[in-house]
Amino acid sequence: MNLPLFLELFLFNHKGLVFCIALLIAAFIDWYMGEPKSQFHPVVWMGHYLQYWGQKIAPLFPEKTKFHQIKSFTLGGLFWLIGFVLVGAMALTLEWYLFQLPWYLSAIGLGLLLKPLFAAKMLLTEVLAVETALAQSLPAGQQRLSWLCSRDVTQLDAAQVRETAIETLAENLNDSVVAPIFWFVIFGLPGAAVYRFANTADAMWAYIGMRSGRHWTWAGKVAAHIDDILSWIPARLTAFFIAVLAGGMDFKKLYQQAQITPSPNGGWPMGAMALVLNISLGKPGVYRLNPKAPAPLAEHLHRAVHLSQKVVFLMLLVASVLLVINVSTFQTIFTQLGLTL
Repeated sequence: MNLPLFLELFLFNHKGLVFCIALLIAAFIDWYMGEPKSQFHPVVWMGHYLQYWGQKIAPLFPEKTKFHQIKSFTLGGLFWLIGFVLVGAMALTLEWYLFQLPWYLSAIGLGLLLKPLFAAKMLLTEVLAVETALAQSLPAGQQRLSWLCSRDVTQLDAAQVRETAIETLAENLNDSVVAPIFWFVIFGLPGAAVYRFANTADAMWAYIGMRSGRHWTWAGKVAAHIDDILSWIPARLTAFFIAVLAGGMDFKKLYQQAQITPSPNGGWPMGAMALVLNISLGKPGVYRLNPKAPAPLAEHLHRAVHLSQKVVFLMLLVASVLLVINVSTFQTIFTQLGLTL
C-alpha cells in the first residue's frame, strides 16, 4: 500500500530528520546552557594545535629570500592541511558511528557534538556586555571589547568602542553562526567542523607582518585564502538576512560598501549592519563604512543585537527546512509525479 506523499517525506527521510533534530538540540543547548568547558571544547583543541605548530612554522623575522617565503608558505599550507584532514576525519568517524545507533540517540549525540561548533548566545551576550561596561567607564568598555577582538582598543573613544563591537557582532554573526550551520546543512558534522577549523586558523594565522613575535605574511596565506573561500557564500547570506529582517535595503549600496573593507567577506555583514542601522562603522586608518551617517549610540548597539538574534532564528529555520527537504525528498516527489531526476 502506498503511503500519502507527506507521510513518505517525514517517515522515510530518516537522515534529514536526524540532522534537523540535532540542529535544534544544539541550538537549545547553545541558548540555555552555553559553551562547554574549555577542556571539552573542540574549537579550543583546534586552537591548541594551531598555536603549537604556528610557533614552529612562522619565522621570527620577515623572510628575505624567495626560498624562505616558499618554505613558510609550504609549511603553513602543510600543517593547515594536516589539521583540516584530522578534524574532518574525526568528525566523519563520529557521525558514522552515531548513525549506527537508534535515530533518537543519533540526533542527541550529533546535537551535542554540533553545539560547540557555533556560538550564538555567547556572541550576543558578550556584545551587550561591552555596552554595559561602557556605561560604567570608557576604560571598562575598552577592556571588555578586548575580549571580543584583536585590535588595539586602548586608543578608542566611546563611539569607536561601539563601532568595533557592532562590527565584531556582524562579522562573527557569519563566522560563528551562519557559516558553520550552512556547512552543516551541506556536509553534516564534518562540514561544520572543518569550517570552524579553517575559521580558527584564519583568526590565528592569517596576518600580514608580525603578531605574537612571529612573522605571518607567508605562513598564514593558505589559512587566509581558504577561509575566504569557505566564508564567501555564508557572508553574503548573512548580509541578505540582515537586509530582509530590517525591511530591505539598496543592494547596490551594500555591494559598494562591501568593497571598502580589506576582507572580501567581512564587508558584507558589516556593511549591511551599517546601512540598516544608518550608522557609520570603521577601523581607524583602514576603512569607513557608510561615512556620511552618524556614529553609533547605545540604542544602535542594542538594535544590532536584536537584529542579530532574529538572523540566528531565521538561519535555524531555513537550515531546518533544508535538512528535511533534501535530495531524497525531491526524489520522492518526482517519483510520485511519475518523473525521474
